[in-house]
Amino acid sequence: MISIYHNPRCSKSREALEILETKTNDFKVIKYLDDVLDEKALEEIINLLKIKPIELVRKNESIWKDEYKGLDLTDKEIIAAMAKHPKLIERPIVINGNKATIGRPPQKILDIL
Repeated sequence: MISIYHNPRCSKSREALEILETKTNDFKVIKYLDDVLDEKALEEIINLLKIKPIELVRKNESIWKDEYKGLDLTDKEIIAAMAKHPKLIERPIVINGNKATIGRPPQKILDIL
């Protein structure tokens, strides 16, 4: 089953959800700001995305700028920051089996459907 880590307030996330709705009805919406991801779940997603943890961080968020910018953080510390502050997680994330992508631009999710 396909999963989308979704923030309804984000236009890119809404666009990705619309794409999914036109392509399949076999998907699950995870509102990650409500159902907060723990560090283990974030590590699994990062591994599926085949990226470094810092690549999943929304660096323009005020939380990042105020609390983390300029610090020399380990991967574990970056993951802990995202678990503590889910607004820092880039969105939308779509997972289909062992394939995953960040939907920026939203059409990028078509590559894994």
